[in-house]
Amino acid sequence: MTNSHDPEVPPLPASHGADVLEDPALLRRLLRAKDRIDAASHEAWPVRRLAEVSGVSEAHFARSFKRAFGVPPHRYLLTRRIEQAATLLRDTDLGITDIAFATGWESLGTFGRVFRDITGLSPSEMRVQARANPAELDRVPACVLKAAQRPDLTIAVLEKRRRVASDPIEPPTSEES
Repeated sequence: MTNSHDPEVPPLPASHGADVLEDPALLRRLLRAKDRIDAASHEAWPVRRLAEVSGVSEAHFARSFKRAFGVPPHRYLLTRRIEQAATLLRDTDLGITDIAFATGWESLGTFGRVFRDITGLSPSEMRVQARANPAELDRVPACVLKAAQRPDLTIAVLEKRRRVASDPIEPPTSEES
């Protein structure tokens, strides 16, 4: 088991068979990593770095994060980046390139492709749509608006593409067990 180099993170007791939702110490560590992603979603957050923040091995972190929050860490990071980009498109006059780089994307092409795959709209289409009725959105509390516009990433982006390409019927929005 990998321990964090952070002196604030004591080592976790061995709990190989314990459910992550029943282990408060592990859940706190996972929440710490999730909070770091939320605070700095524009930064690179490979599983290795998140595992160090949590003080557990990479494999244990990835499995536990998905079990605790319902999505893998990378998908959670994508959700946060797309949310932030949608907010900037709606509320600022920043260029799409500036928004892509400000939200952590290294490539404008990747940003545009993933944004469209997740939201169904290109960034410019999203901006036009969000600004079409600004008076209606002004009456909605920001926290409610953000939750309503949160991307649904319960299935992988590549899986969405595969389903859309092979099936003209709208793909389901939840994973099948």
